[in-house]
Parts: sequence; structure tokens; C-alpha cells
Amino acid sequence: MSLKNVLVAVAPHVGGRQAGSALGALFPGQAKVTVVETLDENPEALREAHVVLTALVPVTAGHLDAAPALELVQCSSHGYEHVDVAAARRHGVPVCTIGSSDAELHSVAEQTFALMLALAKQLVPAHNALAGGEWALPRLRGSLTELSGKTLGIVGLGTIGREVARRAAVFGMSVVYASRTPAAPEVEERLGARRLPLEELLRVSDYVSLHASLNDSTRSLLDAGRLALLKPTAFVVNTARGALIDQDALADALEQGRLAGAGLDVYDPEPPGPGLRLLKAPNVVLSPHAGGVTREAVVRIALAAVRNVTEHLGGGEPLDVVN
Repeated sequence: MSLKNVLVAVAPHVGGRQAGSALGALFPGQAKVTVVETLDENPEALREAHVVLTALVPVTAGHLDAAPALELVQCSSHGYEHVDVAAARRHGVPVCTIGSSDAELHSVAEQTFALMLALAKQLVPAHNALAGGEWALPRLRGSLTELSGKTLGIVGLGTIGREVARRAAVFGMSVVYASRTPAAPEVEERLGARRLPLEELLRVSDYVSLHASLNDSTRSLLDAGRLALLKPTAFVVNTARGALIDQDALADALEQGRLAGAGLDVYDPEPPGPGLRLLKAPNVVLSPHAGGVTREAVVRIALAAVRNVTEHLGGGEPLDVVN
């Protein structure tokens, strides 16, 4: 049996060639693996590729046109907005994620609560003050809060959103959620979650946590108008995709004191440029898209992506096809 060509593409900001080489080493003998950081750097490898495994590397319509042998695009993530899915569909090429693997489930849920707790307890300004020689308790005392008794609004009750809801119960939080389709009644009962229209969720929530996928209908989902619905004491947390929020509108709300704070793990674009206003906005806790890349999660993600590609190479049906 002839070898299949697998093109492993890992964006520099998530590990680049080094991470790609580690990923490529997981493939069995029936694959010939080439590692790149962009699909433009090796046109011959793209032309001969049967599979593209992408870690946040864009796969455009032009790339798909240039890959006549392509059989599968595998994303090493839940998200797939970096792939032109419509163009892949026209070429008859399935696009897969690792959605059903739950590889990032615990890691992202924990990151969500890390950001929420950092905001509630003012950990960043407290640390910075102490490191600068200031005992900041008198200044910060009035802004320290608890999660217990607060309402958490979850936007997108998929697997990660449900894991966040489950953890919220342990903290004594009430949970409401917004999604295109309601969860099954037994899921709502188990999580203690109540479905609301998005606008109502924003009005009643003390914390809003985003777990929706990014597509044309969710881009800038939290725009200036929707951010204005939030209480001035509310916090926004985003561990999903940066473009779900209008970043300038969020900076406006924070700078003008119309929002208590924000915890962000994702940005648009990534990595963010120095001109991003949120880098200097008040009461913001920032992390570099670290939610899904703990030591444990990276292993699960790599194994899930490689397993799906290997299933395809062996003639089986891959999981989590989005087109």
C-alpha cells in the first residue's frame, strides 16, 4: 500500500514547527508527514497532500484549489473558523474537528473559572500593587466579590459550556444559558440551568462566559448594543474565540466604567498587536489562549486529531465532520 501524504501545519503562536514535529511523530507507518507553519511555504507538499492537519493555520479556498489530492482537513481544535468550509465542501473534502473527544473540556472550563476568580478577587491589581511595594487592601476592599450567589450566563451550552455550568453549581452560582437550540430537559435539570434569550441573559447575569463557536452569525455577538445591556457590576469572560466580542466596544465599556471587568483568553487576531486597547483597559485579566493547552490537554488534543486522521487513512469514517 502506498504511503499517504499528511501535511501537518502548526501556527507559530501555538508552537510552530517544533510542535508540528512532535505531532507528526505520532503517525503510524502508512503516513508520510511534512511539517509546515503555513500552507504557503511548501507548495509541492500541499499539492501532494492527502490530509492537512491544521493547528490554527488558515486553509483558504486557494489552498484547497492547490491541493488536488486532498481527501481530509483535520483541525486540532473544536473551532474550525480558520478553514474555508464552503470551499472544502465544493471540493468534496470533509473538514473535521476534535469536538467529540472532549480533549479541551476540563482545561477550558478550569481556565474560565481561573479568570472569573481572578476578577472577583482582584488578583492582578493586588499582585501588581504588592510587587510595587503597596499594601493595596484598603484600596481594593470595596471591589472584592464572591462567586457564590451570583448568576452565571453561559452563551453556548455545548460540551465545554456544560462543564462550566457543572462547576458553577459547586461555587453556589445560579446558571442561565443562551443557545440556538434548547438543551434536553434532563440536561437542564441536571445542570440547574435555565434557557433565556441572549438579551435577557445579558441583563440578569453577573458573569457572562462565552462558549459559542465562531461563524457569520456569532461574529461580534457581543457588540456595543449588547454590551450596553450588562449591569455595570458585571464581568465578561471569553475562552472561546476573540471575534465573538467587538473588542473596541468592550474597551469602551471598560474605560467608561460601564462594565466591572473582563477576563480574556482569546483575541482577534492572535497574537494581538500592541495597538489592542484591551491590553491597557482597566480591570482586565489576560492570558495567551492558554485554556486548551495544559500539558494534559495537549496530549489529548494531539491523540484525538491523529486518531481521526489514522481512521481515515485506514479506510474508516472520521468523526466530527462539520461540512
